[in-house]
Amino acid sequence: MFNWGLIAVYAARALALLTAIPFHEAAHAWASDKLGDPTAKLCGRLSLNPARHFDLLGALCMLLVGFGWAKPVPIAATTNFRHPRRDMALSAAAGPAANFILAYVGVVLYKLVYYLAPDTFFWWFLYTVLLTMVQVNLMLAVFNLLPVPPLDGSRIFNLLLPRRLYFSIMRYERYIMAALFLLLWVGVLDGPLSVLFSWALSALNWATGYIEFFLLMVAL
Repeated sequence: MFNWGLIAVYAARALALLTAIPFHEAAHAWASDKLGDPTAKLCGRLSLNPARHFDLLGALCMLLVGFGWAKPVPIAATTNFRHPRRDMALSAAAGPAANFILAYVGVVLYKLVYYLAPDTFFWWFLYTVLLTMVQVNLMLAVFNLLPVPPLDGSRIFNLLLPRRLYFSIMRYERYIMAALFLLLWVGVLDGPLSVLFSWALSALNWATGYIEFFLLMVAL
């Protein structure tokens, strides 16, 4: 007998691979192009086509564990940005922002299905897919905002650091990345990430509270 709940989760992960990650990377490319660096655009990365951003290991991780990544978007910050550190921070912030937007849309659809759809298998399946999509997009956004190289949050946080210290940290990006994945593997970051995820989910629930208010007004 099929485990439809598990199938719904894997379906949502596949959809996330086709939407959440391409939106994230295309947002980086769009922001960098608007800020003066067309490198990513010229490389074909200003696209929602998942194939343009595909990374085999990242795709497998997304399908198997619900968290993945794509090929890094090329950015020639020192060559094309007028204000390299500021513009790099803005282009980095665009990726998580895209995932927050997708998560917001997902919560709206999820609530509409939850409150209005009939209690049938199809709508239950869609409800589970939407919930998982929201969780995946939120986790991508929250995780990428951690102020640790090579994550997007490091580009934003480093805007506050002295220039010399910023470039000193970036020299050790590979080693910091290895340490980050080790901490993830042993579960050290599970607690902090869960707290941040809960805050983000609560914020989205509050930001979409007008749905419950509107439905309540209609019911009166």
